[in-house]
Amino acid sequence: MLSEIFKAYDVRGIYGQNLTEDIAYKIGRAFIYFLKSRESPKAISMMLENTHKRFSTCKEVVVGTDMRISSPKLSKAFMKGVTEQGANAIFIGQVCTDAVYFASGFLNKPAVMFTASHNPPQYNGIKFCKADAIPINEDTGLRTIKSIMENKQYENISRMRVSSLRTRSQLTKKHGKIIKKDVLKDYVNHVKKFINIKKLKKLKIAVDAGNGMAGKIIPLVYKNLPVRVVPLYFKLDGNFPNHPADPMKHENLIELQKTVKERNCDFGIAFDGDGDRIFFVDENWQVINSSIISALIIKNILIKNKKQKIIYNLVCSHIVPETIKKYGGTPILERVGHSFIKDTMRKTKALFACEHSAHYYYRKNYRADSGIITSLIVAEIVSKENKKLSELLKEFKKYHTLEETSIEVKDKEAKLKEIEAIYKKQNPKKISRLDGITFEFNNWWFNARPSNTEPLLRLNLEANSEELMNEKKEELVRIIKAA
Repeated sequence: MLSEIFKAYDVRGIYGQNLTEDIAYKIGRAFIYFLKSRESPKAISMMLENTHKRFSTCKEVVVGTDMRISSPKLSKAFMKGVTEQGANAIFIGQVCTDAVYFASGFLNKPAVMFTASHNPPQYNGIKFCKADAIPINEDTGLRTIKSIMENKQYENISRMRVSSLRTRSQLTKKHGKIIKKDVLKDYVNHVKKFINIKKLKKLKIAVDAGNGMAGKIIPLVYKNLPVRVVPLYFKLDGNFPNHPADPMKHENLIELQKTVKERNCDFGIAFDGDGDRIFFVDENWQVINSSIISALIIKNILIKNKKQKIIYNLVCSHIVPETIKKYGGTPILERVGHSFIKDTMRKTKALFACEHSAHYYYRKNYRADSGIITSLIVAEIVSKENKKLSELLKEFKKYHTLEETSIEVKDKEAKLKEIEAIYKKQNPKKISRLDGITFEFNNWWFNARPSNTEPLLRLNLEANSEELMNEKKEELVRIIKAA
């Protein structure tokens, strides 16, 4: 069961089936054991013998949740595990995911967020980070936490070598407590620092929260700003009664497009369930590709901050690295995945990073992604340039890009080898195996990469013309679907 829910970047499962209160409780205990032990039983033994006071000091973990029906029960069980393992749980309530990352950085504490992002109502999950919002993935902790649970290592402290019975008693019986804390005032002040509020004009922005956490956060952030928010589905409801909180699928943006048109809005924005991703619709109610928004933000950042490093993932449009170079920045290519992006940001001190999936990362936001900050930045750009969003984006509409397409396959690795064999014969300019396989030709390129959790290949493709893009899309889909 644990193998079903421990994914590459988080825990994700169906509530009541493979993700239960009992599992959440044990994850809480295992997480604290992981944080204290740093994965090494030998290190634990040495701490107990030589510096047991350091080990017995009660650690603290920030806990936030989204609005899913199962989040209260799962988070309560998790915090029970945390406190019984000897740590405090700092409960910050219902928040967006980037508020949890903020709290982790602001308080310098490890943190977890209970959310399943854009998944259907029956799902839930847990995102983990160490202090300072450093992400935990399968290579940096999730695999170890899973192993701790499987072996019930969190119960083994009392059997370790301890200098005295009194010390053993202290270590095994000391419980933590749940501390409720409101971080949203500090969070709102933090995100507003990313723009010059005085440059904002009286914009009208349609906002589709999809009954997710943006419905709580947007009113707090935009209060007292010269922006009129036209709300769509701001009531928190984990059943998602209006449409799935998955704006990456264009069918979930139809009502936002209608609202932008009917209410004559300057533009529209839509969030996923936990509010860390954001998608844009311009004043002509056209859905904007996330790479185009990235290019707009990059231009704005590099005009104000010269010669900065900017990270982009390998399936972003070519307009992204071209824009970075055009405005004097240094482009850094990274594979898909927030933990890889954040790790590279920390190592390179990059100012900004972007992904094709509408994640936008900011160094001054503890290297974390934030849909809320991105909404403010785009509002500031539209205000100070005094132009329509569509006009501002014309500069970057150079290529024709296929939105990421997922195709089911029986054997992901075998299919990738087949694709490689076919396209190697076509004299590509460049082949990359950074994440899946990428082929670049004179007037088009594509990437095919395997899903971490499902029997799918994800196809991204871009060409210099719409005709060529459609032609190559049909060609590749046919190859991938072929038995």
